[in-house]
Amino acid sequence: MRIGIVCPYSFDVPGGVQNHVRDLAETLIALGHHVSVLAPGDEESMTLPYVVPAGRTVPVPYNGSVARVSFGLISATRVRRWLAAGRFDVLHVHEPLIPSLSMLAVLSARGPVVATFHTAMTRSRALAAAQGVLQLVLEKITGRIAVSELARKVQVEHLGGSAWEIPNGVQVSKYRAAEPFDGWPGEGALGFLGRFTEPRKGFPYLVSAFTALSHERPGLRLLVAGPGDPSEAIEDVPVAVRDRIVFLGKVSEEDKARMLRSVDLYVAPNTGGESFGMILTEAMSAGTPVVASELDAFRRVLDGGRAGALFPVGDAAGLARVAGELLDDPARRAALAARATEVVAAYDWPVVAERVLEVYATAIEVAGATVQESVP
Repeated sequence: MRIGIVCPYSFDVPGGVQNHVRDLAETLIALGHHVSVLAPGDEESMTLPYVVPAGRTVPVPYNGSVARVSFGLISATRVRRWLAAGRFDVLHVHEPLIPSLSMLAVLSARGPVVATFHTAMTRSRALAAAQGVLQLVLEKITGRIAVSELARKVQVEHLGGSAWEIPNGVQVSKYRAAEPFDGWPGEGALGFLGRFTEPRKGFPYLVSAFTALSHERPGLRLLVAGPGDPSEAIEDVPVAVRDRIVFLGKVSEEDKARMLRSVDLYVAPNTGGESFGMILTEAMSAGTPVVASELDAFRRVLDGGRAGALFPVGDAAGLARVAGELLDDPARRAALAARATEVVAAYDWPVVAERVLEVYATAIEVAGATVQESVP
């Protein structure tokens, strides 16, 4: 099958949607399909052979973060050229309702279109201001995928249609086989991965909880991976505690897997804006017990708390209590990790990709039937 995939966000900055697109493309290629990915960015920034750059990006605030997207006449021309050259059996776009390459691709498409919706936002100034264009986009989509029940609920209640619920995938074997960093976890370690300067990631709650835990655990360390200015994030932390927080900066995929294998607990203190929780499945794949804020999306991934421990959103003291109890209870950590291993098997990319292929086949069939009906 010839498959065209459009990523709305630049691969220059790591993110859940970019990781999803990359892993799906590589899994489909391994299954024998021809895949081309169109994404914002220039030639120098594109190192993956199946990714086609669509040009310079601009930063746009979105869902509590900043997304780097391409949009406009030049981008639209490049989209049309890519579609014409690709001759795809199916076009798969991600997040088509934001001004991005995905929206441009849908509007230019002439064949079956599958769209994946990653977020569970119900209100947006941009969406409200562009209802006419959005209706055109939605009408051209043959099949919809939502990565979570929350994202699917938005489709049903706000966008006039349903969707297949297919979760984000994870390369389980990659994380399970990774080796910890030398000297880790040592006498105890917590881990965090993400843009720690973004408020919705909840990093200050983790720093507060870690500070409290450090008083009784002199060997406990915190390992942090992700872009941002460390001095800004820990400027109010006592020096003795600050020296036990290790920042890795932006890491490669290999080092991300190693980082997750290097800690006793992975902590997700996010405060909102999450429709799934890909980092949770990555930690689960690594065999690392998870402690996460009690967001509905996280609760679903963690099997209601049976595959990971939960604490109230924005409650640093609650996080410290839960993490402390788990650090002192290796048997419970092992039980959580064992259940997580069972749960995460359903998220393994080969399993998820087969479900996506079923949607492609259905979209192609529906589009073919529609064309036949339109022929006099």
